Amino acid sequence: MVLLRQLLGDVLRRLRVRQSRTLREVSTLARVSLGYLSEVERGQKEASSELLASICGALGVPLSQVLREVSDQFALAELQHAPVLADAPEHERLPISETVPSGPEFGGFPEVKDMVAA
Repeated sequence: MVLLRQLLGDVLRRLRVRQSRTLREVSTLARVSLGYLSEVERGQKEASSELLASICGALGVPLSQVLREVSDQFALAELQHAPVLADAPEHERLPISETVPSGPEFGGFPEVKDMVAA
């Protein structure tokens, strides 16, 4: 089963790491405890919309972008009918083009096909 909190935490962690920022730095800017932010990133806690907005503000990323990335991962997981391993290191994940099924049975999802083609 795909857990939204794990996908959300995974996206937040990847954004923070890409920016070479520490948990301490982001937690201070977001005004949330370091431990709680860590739990959100690990998918152990579900963050409120206010907390998500604060974390996104600390990362300098629009909340809509984070939710879009989570939605895209969720859609891909549903297409695969397979669980998402949110905790898998990025280097162990398949590129998107290899994870999206092809064939006429998936023709009902043109927005996902367009997203992958981009």
